[in-house]
Amino acid sequence: MNIIFFMIGISLLLALGFFGAFLWSMKTGQQDDLYTPSMRMLLDDNEPTTTSSIDTPA
Repeated sequence: MNIIFFMIGISLLLALGFFGAFLWSMKTGQQDDLYTPSMRMLLDDNEPTTTSSIDTPA
């Protein structure tokens, strides 16, 4: 029976730790913009390089 009280105490401490980490991330702005980073990888910043057939000998 003592192990149940021990496990409840440990789980409450763990839950408080995760809640504290969540509050810290909200306070420091970690959750401000979740949409842009996922879309940034789809946008191509580099200009495509094209080779002209005039420059290469036939």
